[in-house]
Amino acid sequence: MSRYEAQKRDGLARVGTYEHEEASVSLPAALDTDALFPTLRDRALSNVPLAIDPAFVENYFSPGEGQPVAVHPLAASAESGDCVMVANWHTAEKNPRNYAGWLAGLKEKIPPDTAWYAPVAALPSTACLLVYSGFDLFDYRGVDLATAQKKFCLSEGEFPASMMETGVCGCEGCREGDLLRHNRLALDRELALVRHYVEAGRLRELMEARCRTDAAQVGILRFLDRNYAFMERSLPVARAIPMQANTAESQNRAEVRRFADRVIERFVPTRTDVAVLLPCSARKPYSLSRSHRLFVNTVNRRAHELIVTSPLGLVPRELERVYPAAHYDVPVTGYWDREECAFIADILTRYFAAHPYRRVIAHLEGGALTVAEMAAEACGIDLEVTCEGHPTSPGSCGH
Repeated sequence: MSRYEAQKRDGLARVGTYEHEEASVSLPAALDTDALFPTLRDRALSNVPLAIDPAFVENYFSPGEGQPVAVHPLAASAESGDCVMVANWHTAEKNPRNYAGWLAGLKEKIPPDTAWYAPVAALPSTACLLVYSGFDLFDYRGVDLATAQKKFCLSEGEFPASMMETGVCGCEGCREGDLLRHNRLALDRELALVRHYVEAGRLRELMEARCRTDAAQVGILRFLDRNYAFMERSLPVARAIPMQANTAESQNRAEVRRFADRVIERFVPTRTDVAVLLPCSARKPYSLSRSHRLFVNTVNRRAHELIVTSPLGLVPRELERVYPAAHYDVPVTGYWDREECAFIADILTRYFAAHPYRRVIAHLEGGALTVAEMAAEACGIDLEVTCEGHPTSPGSCGH
């Protein structure tokens, strides 16, 4: 008899407890899985490659008896409370398209209250991705194999064993010159950090930072983001902490698309005669900032106020206190790259197509103005630009 209960969630990632017979383990974690599942070493026909002919899977794959239940992208079946094992998942990490496709397919077929075991897959450099993908249970075989290959494991990647002597890590294993111990401790530390980020609701930010050192992980993150329906249903409608939009991948977060879609499809403007496009502010909600207090007084309810911002695209004044409009932070440089401009211009174009205004005034400068001009051209709108220099200058606000 086994049971899995999740206490905290952040997207696909969970912090929970798995109970099997007399054992109870807190996840995510790396364990001696031979002790947890003593019959696993004698199991046959579970170690089938992920990219294999369907006929081979049909004829030879076996989920095994007892726990864990082996699953395959072409043969996935489990019951609530099971621990499911995806053999050879470490091979999927080098093919981002397959990784995202196989993961979505498996999650569709398996009950949500199951623990997920990825044998041999966990390294300090892959632990964040695996937990972000919804895996909970790991073993030390991956880092032990790296030790046999004389590799020094860190969250940033795998390095020659000689790096242990440089002082980049001061763990017990490094102090004693024990590579095996260091690699195991490095995995434990990374999983403890990932767990903290899950509990804080900030795993996406850590994932965006960790993936920077590996092109395949960036690809996996992007392919997962493309499957909006799959990722969005696992995310909360609101969070208690700010959303840190610090990378190019941040604009592809499901929360961003969800907000943009709801503004376009659900929001009903309070007026559709005149709209004024305003720049965002560092302070949230915008109306608490000095610049927006000036904008509000200047507009004086004579137009519908729409804030142009990255990565959310467009925030109507009425929604400025709704998550994530009032709860995001983004680096402010004044420069918007072409991909960012195209992404936000598309949101504005869709909004103006759904909600046509008689007049549209752009009180913007720089990248925000470029975005507004792109959207206006796409919609056939005559944009009235009122900025002369900085948006808060007397010359600009006097229009």
